[in-house]
Amino acid sequence: MSDAFKVVVPARYASTRLPGKPLADVGGMPMVVRVAARAAESGCGDVVVATDDERVRQAVEDAGFRARMTRTDHRSGSDRVMEVAEALGWPDDAVVVNVQGDEPLIPPEVIRQVAELLLYDPDARVATLSCPIHDLAEVFDPNVVKVVSGADGFALYFSRAPIPYARDAFAALPAGERQAGPVPQHGPVPQHGPVPGLGPWQRHVGIYAYRLAALREFVAAPPGRLEVLESLEQLRLLEAGVRIRVAAAAADVPAGVDTPADLDRVRQRLERA
Repeated sequence: MSDAFKVVVPARYASTRLPGKPLADVGGMPMVVRVAARAAESGCGDVVVATDDERVRQAVEDAGFRARMTRTDHRSGSDRVMEVAEALGWPDDAVVVNVQGDEPLIPPEVIRQVAELLLYDPDARVATLSCPIHDLAEVFDPNVVKVVSGADGFALYFSRAPIPYARDAFAALPAGERQAGPVPQHGPVPQHGPVPGLGPWQRHVGIYAYRLAALREFVAAPPGRLEVLESLEQLRLLEAGVRIRVAAAAADVPAGVDTPADLDRVRQRLERA
């Protein structure tokens, strides 16, 4: 397994909401270094940090990990991953996992899991993960991306909207309850388990495994109509007819770091560990 897949960690320095985010101190080390260390524990054959900033490259290499400088004009982390894969000459059938550089708490077993979805299924070209949502605030939060999958384990759709939409149950809720608080234990929307006939809500965990040929097709294609509408790049794949394998994450995946408040949350969690 050690050489079966590779991990690339895209890390852009100029974050709008948290400038210099890859180098933010998280438990005594730069955030991106902590992510690389988690990735190295996954059993992958290679970990490379893809960055557009010399300071990030230096911090990564000082910690003993590999880093590659990439262009500054990429539209997304996926483009950055592709640049590294091409520069290193990885073959089209290589399995590459994109682990975002702002996920310092991501469990190594989850990184391995998403790679194995492709390694053990020759028909799958792209894979990702999900986890249950039990908080009503998250169901209605547009910053929490939801995914609905078919019985075959492939994604039907990703959205910022509350999908699946429990029409009758949601209609019975006071308007205020659609914005905050846990899903009530008693009432029209159960706290645990599925909404009758629909299945549980699933939060998309933003980690991807690609066969490199599929990633090349993805970054070469123009943004799709649905992708632009929802600002979700994975919809480009669905619009192009590329099926995305989805599995329940094998371990809890804490939310990543986008804001100073997120950074404080991660630091506090590590202090308690």
